Amino acid sequence: MSKLWGVGLGPGDPELVTVKAARVIGEADVIAFHSARHGRSISRAIAAPYMRAGQLEEHLVYPVTTETTDHPGGYQGAIDEFYASAAARLAEHLAAGRTVALLAAGDPLFYSSFQHMHRRLADRFDTEIIPGVTSVSAASAALGTPLVEEKQVLTVLPGTLPVEELTRRLRETDAAAIMKLGRTYPGVRQALADSGRLDDAFYVERASSDRQRVLRAADVDEASVPYFAITVVPGPTPATRIALTDATESDSAVAEGRNTAATNGIAAGGADIAVSSGAAQAAPNPAAALEDRVGEVVVIGLGPGDEAWTTPEVSQALAEATDIVGYTTYVNRVPVRPGQRRHASDNRVESERAGMALDMAKQGAKVVVVSSGDPGVFAMAAAVVEESADPQWRDVPVRVLPGVTAASAVASRMGAPLGHDFAMISLSDRLKPWETVAQRISAVASADMAFAVYNPASSQRTWQVAAMRELALEHRKPETPVVIGRDVGGPTESVRVVTLGELNPAEVDMRTLLIIGASTTTVFDAAGGPRVFTSRRYGA
Repeated sequence: MSKLWGVGLGPGDPELVTVKAARVIGEADVIAFHSARHGRSISRAIAAPYMRAGQLEEHLVYPVTTETTDHPGGYQGAIDEFYASAAARLAEHLAAGRTVALLAAGDPLFYSSFQHMHRRLADRFDTEIIPGVTSVSAASAALGTPLVEEKQVLTVLPGTLPVEELTRRLRETDAAAIMKLGRTYPGVRQALADSGRLDDAFYVERASSDRQRVLRAADVDEASVPYFAITVVPGPTPATRIALTDATESDSAVAEGRNTAATNGIAAGGADIAVSSGAAQAAPNPAAALEDRVGEVVVIGLGPGDEAWTTPEVSQALAEATDIVGYTTYVNRVPVRPGQRRHASDNRVESERAGMALDMAKQGAKVVVVSSGDPGVFAMAAAVVEESADPQWRDVPVRVLPGVTAASAVASRMGAPLGHDFAMISLSDRLKPWETVAQRISAVASADMAFAVYNPASSQRTWQVAAMRELALEHRKPETPVVIGRDVGGPTESVRVVTLGELNPAEVDMRTLLIIGASTTTVFDAAGGPRVFTSRRYGA
């Protein structure tokens, strides 16, 4: 039976994961986790020692964190759309009867992203929360002193509050924990000073991890504060000496920890670098034994659907990979292999996915980035190669292995409609304006070439096929043959021929590819059904 688990992982040390959380992580059908656009997830890194080979993974990538966005609804609009999409992805698994473990650093109901999924899914699916050790508790343990005692009151505050509000609340409470630091730290320190609490306040960074730092709040470099830090004002006067990180050594210590943790992070699943070396060594996967060397990124094409169309070269690359990266639908087509990690995400984060793959390879992983069809045709090869041009990846080898294109597959079912000069055009205007798409359709149609139409429609794009047909009819006769291929190579394959004038946009979806014929494209009846070819010869 399906079930949504909100799994609290604690503050960072994998040994602070509860026994119940470890069991559920190991038993779940699907492991879901969040990350920023860089693709590295602290939560997944913490959970890696408890995961088993072959589990499905849902990588939920925030479209925006601290940067700006051009979303029409602004930051909130982009985030709301993301949470709705993420909930829909998890709901598909739950509706199919799978158990989903949604990972949450700290506690799932304490300033956690899990809460947004809980609001959207708990009323429809069986849901259970596994509490986790909070960062407040971990910070207190790092200080080695009580936060409150007897009748003292502890107030937990987000650093995003206005300075005046923080100041007021700090004056009114016995003890305080201020979370959500990062870029808010200058305001937090101002509030501590204005409330007279600065001298009694301590700063704890990445509590419980091998990169933990403890400083007096007044001694912290504002420019170096990460989000995963907390400021603590204990209620009682500390009875023992608090072990502080030497501020003069902190920069070099953090740099050394970052280099060490980066290697450990990839060994624990290519996740965020804030992961202990113990977690990396415990992870039962082949990347745990990676040497200090650069791996590689191999971008492959699985072909359009039929396993017989996946080349032996591609199959060999998949068998040798330590990590599989790609759009969830395509990753699910790859056979599960023991010890091989799978990093699935939605289809709107191509550059982030490419950067994640290159980063893992830089740390020694052998990463395969999966595409359908051919990776160089409206697929991941362009994103990976473009991202690899960044100097930080100059030493990472990148290979591209070709695959059977969707256009070739659809054409083969009907004969040879692409037998002469032809073009490939995507109707998607997500990465280029529709004006550019329209200009190219008109240019190709006027050049009298057959052309294959990729990404003709989706649930959000329903008008482009009709617009394409009208543009083509300005240069082609209504009797021009059009091949409509849907799910070619898949279980619901259908291929048929209509005329350009008869083309019904309502019958076209994202799994469809169209081939618009030229003036030299001919349809004739043959054994088994109609055949189509575009002649390689022109008349006088």
